[in-house]
Amino acid sequence: MVKGRIDVISLGCSKNLVESERLLRQLRAKGYTPEFDSENPRGEYVVVNTCGFISDAKEESINTILQLCEKKERGEIGRLVVMGCLSQRYLEDLKKEIPEVDHWFGKFDWTGFVDMLPDLKKIENKPKLWEREITTPAHSAYLKISEGCNRFCAFCAIPGITGRHTSRPMEEIIEEVRSLVAKGVKEFNVIAQDLSSYGIDLYGKKSLAELIDRIADVGGVEWIRLHYAYPADFPIDVLEVMARRENVCKYLDIALQHIADPVLDNMRRHISAKETLVLIKTIREKVPGIKLRTTLMTGFPGEEEKEFEQLLEFVKTQKFERMGAFTYCEEDDTYAAKNLEDNIPQEVKQRRLDELMEIQQEISLAHNEEMVGKTYKVLIDRIEDGKAYGRTEFDSPEVDPEVILPAEGLNPGEFIDVKITEAYPFELIGEIADGDKI
Repeated sequence: MVKGRIDVISLGCSKNLVESERLLRQLRAKGYTPEFDSENPRGEYVVVNTCGFISDAKEESINTILQLCEKKERGEIGRLVVMGCLSQRYLEDLKKEIPEVDHWFGKFDWTGFVDMLPDLKKIENKPKLWEREITTPAHSAYLKISEGCNRFCAFCAIPGITGRHTSRPMEEIIEEVRSLVAKGVKEFNVIAQDLSSYGIDLYGKKSLAELIDRIADVGGVEWIRLHYAYPADFPIDVLEVMARRENVCKYLDIALQHIADPVLDNMRRHISAKETLVLIKTIREKVPGIKLRTTLMTGFPGEEEKEFEQLLEFVKTQKFERMGAFTYCEEDDTYAAKNLEDNIPQEVKQRRLDELMEIQQEISLAHNEEMVGKTYKVLIDRIEDGKAYGRTEFDSPEVDPEVILPAEGLNPGEFIDVKITEAYPFELIGEIADGDKI
């Protein structure tokens, strides 16, 4: 155990990661030595920022906590602290089941942990709560613009964990962007549980377009990418900004979940199949060349073979450039858990998922093959074993294909023109075009 060291282990999504980065900044200001996601935590305190959204994430969080309890018992670490979505959702049960944990905090009261720690040095300027230490590559950061969700989809536990949708003020977001640019961040991946509702609570109207336009005005912002838009009440005016601004990537992550009306109704998605198709057509028309990422679900109550075939046909005809999918799993305290029978066998759900993703793999390969012989602006993320790994504007970190090319003369954070020479379903091979960097 190392005195003054605090290990922070961040589990779950990018929104959780932002909270962990804010915690790191606060701890550093008080004179502690925070270590992020160390494979060998040895701190005076170890903080686990948990995920409680779906069963696999909950299991990972609990297993991590239990492993750290064993380390604590052996004297390898000091006190164990748990925060985040899992403890926000199941606090009282967890306290009873895992008494070895020293301190519990939820998703929103984690600053209580910082406040309870004695200062190890005089704090000249206390950091603002949005300030953070970037744990992603130094040139790229997630930018969380709101918290919570008012949609209450039947399958989703997020509103019960995060509460109602709450937008951050534009001025604060812009201040954070300027601060991150000054530290070398060039790419901003804008995230929220529901991008589409940004601004309604603060400004009385959907304000995502105005916000993105203002972020694009900040000098040094090279790429802005939008994640987790909601299809119902989508802010169409953001498409005009995307089409007009060169530093707004022609990329949109919009979770559609399904296309069959009976399933959409059961899901309480507030949108019909016809409206979904019109929306997709509108997006592609207003932003020529845009790449869409979506998420779909198999096995939700009401998905009979007819509805699943409709979903398959939807994927075949729409040809989403990027797509993820998962099987339905009943979540505690959701509308579906309380009101709908989870009567589709898991093997059927999985068979449908496998069939869906097999089709998508062919589509993804076809899209990537269309890129061969063309030149794209690529942001280099990292150098490993003599190879450079980067992404085009159409690819988000961690979930989308990478571009791989010889690393000679390249550095992380550089933009270069790359000619694509080979294509695979989930990666591209390229070479520097004409030997030029941007």
